[in-house]
Amino acid sequence: MLRVLAVDDEKPLLEELLYLLRSDPRVRSAEGASDATEALRRVTRALESGPDGADAIDVVFLDIHMAGLTGLDIARLLAGFARPPLIVFVTAHEGFAVQAFDLKAVDYVLKPVRPERLAEAVRRACAQLGRAEDAPVAAGAAAGPPAAVAPRRPEVTVADRAPEQIAVELGGVTRFVAIADIAYVEAQGDYARLHTDEGSHLVRIPVSTLEERWAARGFVRIHRRHLVALARIDELRLDAGTTSVRVGSAELQVSRRHARELRDLLMRQATG
Repeated sequence: MLRVLAVDDEKPLLEELLYLLRSDPRVRSAEGASDATEALRRVTRALESGPDGADAIDVVFLDIHMAGLTGLDIARLLAGFARPPLIVFVTAHEGFAVQAFDLKAVDYVLKPVRPERLAEAVRRACAQLGRAEDAPVAAGAAAGPPAAVAPRRPEVTVADRAPEQIAVELGGVTRFVAIADIAYVEAQGDYARLHTDEGSHLVRIPVSTLEERWAARGFVRIHRRHLVALARIDELRLDAGTTSVRVGSAELQVSRRHARELRDLLMRQATG
């Protein structure tokens, strides 16, 4: 079974990757690091403890674009060790595949990560470490020895074809969330977190795109970080020159550039 370190400087994506890895029965343990410094510290400690030590790491699942050192930089540094861990790159960018395989990466997985694709990366790592007996091939996964494969382009999701709903994925389950149930949207890099009364869901769609798509549904931008369903705003608060809104139990800041337009929209809505 594999001992894994996942490295990504975007916390929601790191948490999702760890969730998927920990769900795989071939993974004994999966820990996370949110930057290159932490990742190198953990790998160094693992190498010092030896392959049978408590801190040992078999595989590093590594993002490429991070603040400071990139994933490629980390891989080059690890290549200088006598017995480095295996590397699987997990990235939203297709253009680094050649460099990745030049660094002897086991696999190159594109975001958004599909569970079956990640399962194939785990299978390849198990096979390269001589632990194929611990690695049942996921349904639809290709058999055979590890090989460099061309990265796949992101697929068009059901969300792009279903205007009344948006598809969200977690742990191999695709859930269809009604747009009418979404109270507000929070920007998280190239991703967006959709907040409903029942919880939140992460999708790989920028908030600016959702702003364009959902303008006709009454969603308005109130801040560079937030898009809100106008009908779900319960209160508008003015305090010492700052403006905020209450949406359910959440209080969201309204930027100065959006405050006047939002007040006008709310007044028009209140007066019919």
